[in-house]
Amino acid sequence: MAFNFIRAAAAGAAIALCAAGGAYAAVNLPALKIDKTQTTVSGLSSGGFMAVQLHVAYSATFAKGVGVVAGGPFYCAEGSVVNATGRCMASPTGIPTSTLVNTTNTWAGQGVIDPVANLQNSKVYLFSGTLDSVVKTGVMDALRTYYNSFVPAANVVYKKDIASEHAMVTDDYGNGCSTKGAPYISDCNFDLAGAMLQHLYGTLNARNNATLPNGNFIEFNQSEFISNHGMATTGWAYVPQACQAGGTATCKLHVVLHGCKQNVNDVQQQYVRNTGYNRWADSNNIVMLYPQTSLAATNSCWDWWGYDSANYSKKSGPQMAAIKAMVDRVGSGGTTNPPVDLPAPTGVSTSGATASSMAIGWNAVSGAASYNVYRNGNKTNALPVTATNFTDTGLAASTTYSWTVRAADGNGAEGAVSAAASGTTLAASGGGTGTCTTASNYAHTMAGRAYVYGGYTFALGSNQSMGLWNIFVNNTLKQTSPNYYVIGSCP
Repeated sequence: MAFNFIRAAAAGAAIALCAAGGAYAAVNLPALKIDKTQTTVSGLSSGGFMAVQLHVAYSATFAKGVGVVAGGPFYCAEGSVVNATGRCMASPTGIPTSTLVNTTNTWAGQGVIDPVANLQNSKVYLFSGTLDSVVKTGVMDALRTYYNSFVPAANVVYKKDIASEHAMVTDDYGNGCSTKGAPYISDCNFDLAGAMLQHLYGTLNARNNATLPNGNFIEFNQSEFISNHGMATTGWAYVPQACQAGGTATCKLHVVLHGCKQNVNDVQQQYVRNTGYNRWADSNNIVMLYPQTSLAATNSCWDWWGYDSANYSKKSGPQMAAIKAMVDRVGSGGTTNPPVDLPAPTGVSTSGATASSMAIGWNAVSGAASYNVYRNGNKTNALPVTATNFTDTGLAASTTYSWTVRAADGNGAEGAVSAAASGTTLAASGGGTGTCTTASNYAHTMAGRAYVYGGYTFALGSNQSMGLWNIFVNNTLKQTSPNYYVIGSCP
């Protein structure tokens, strides 16, 4: 699949949407009655790696369990795209499983991920197709070994006896089972979504094979929770009638993560509607949440090797924190209390400029539970800010920015926007950020200043195109902040 973003070209045109509903304006993600002990997550490919990250880092939230299709161990890439495309996909014998277990325990002790004790009662469902040419079965074997350190063997199901390529497997929709190609959903006469959900939740009612109500599909405003960072402005959810606001049922929640080249821009709503999850959700009062990456994400993948953030696998990772915030919103309980009409923060100011950061401060707003900070109109904090100050990082040197602040209530509903405060970062100093390097595209990638996708080179951080990946094409890269390079020159 195009998940193999170094060794394969982008997938062809996406298959036309099947069973698509009408167009609806995006709404805010609703607060519903959810049994928070019944929250689970699953994913395919990059979504499988992301599901493991969420399960381990937010184990207090996803303690019920996880389903992984063609994924790998937690922190498998260790922040390296070379590791991601090598040992974590094609050469699994190089996966340092014991090191990854030690890292997990260390981070849990430091509090950057939840305590590993939360995993002791988790259910884990693993699936690897015998023909998978993208994420080799050995990678999933390593994931099984990794979970051996945290989850009882009796709680793990590992199915790897179906001759399927790299895809989400169904019993009645998609490509032929041995086909690798968009939409990366394959009919293998096996209901993988059903098998997974029944392992995670136990005995379930029979799935609803009738046409599902179009009104149960919700396109929601994902930009409430994050702006940029490779995530789309909207996501999707399937909410059974009994689970909708005002309904009588207390429901479960399952988060579903698509793979690379599988978001709604790539394959329209096929992953949202045709992977089999919703039929089980409808008859068993399970809300299905489908967060979405954007085309700005590398190959539409989730961040499981650090293309967006060095903290990608920790609770503070921007994509991780955004999905957790979505889960919190859905589970915030169907309260009948109206949102507090919060005023705009006052006294917004900037200070403490460096070449790559700026401190923003403001006065407290009565009734606010947290605050969100916006840079040039885009939300910049991954987690809610509970203090009255925030340091914005990753900025370009000698650049003027504008910041505004909104207060938020306990449900995350925002109040009025503040007046803008502007500030200019300092000029870059010699050494470290501000340093320019002229070299071949090959040398830039070997030094970690750039990365390769489809035979072409892109600057790390800015993702600017640098041309073919070889020793003949030269570029000058300027480092403007840690792990952020732009094509340019120094004075």
